[in-house]
Amino acid sequence: MRHGPLVGQVARFGLVGVANTGTYYVLYLGLLGPLPYLAAHIAAFALSTVGSFFLTCRFTYRVRPTWRAFFLFPLSTAANFVITTGGMYVLVDLAHLGDRTAPLIAAAAAVPVTFAVSRTIMLRPRTP
Repeated sequence: MRHGPLVGQVARFGLVGVANTGTYYVLYLGLLGPLPYLAAHIAAFALSTVGSFFLTCRFTYRVRPTWRAFFLFPLSTAANFVITTGGMYVLVDLAHLGDRTAPLIAAAAAVPVTFAVSRTIMLRPRTP
């Protein structure tokens, strides 16, 4: 049975998300000792976003990376950033959940929004 392009994109987006979350989490844990948890989160998020851009272009949507998309891609991660950062604060400071578990829960909450925004940016028709 042939699946439409959206199904494949969602599946590939999920795989890229898992790889990006793993990269983020390793960076976060590495930075957690020398930095406070929110600073470690911000630095790890920024670094993993660059890798995520290239994977999202080539693997998820199968488009050529462009400077335009590179500069617009942070818009797709802005929603992710707001949701995960707010989620981290709520989970760690208000709900007293551990700072090692909170980023994984916050990241899961951001997935649907991030997919919708990234798909719009990456597949936006080019204007001549």
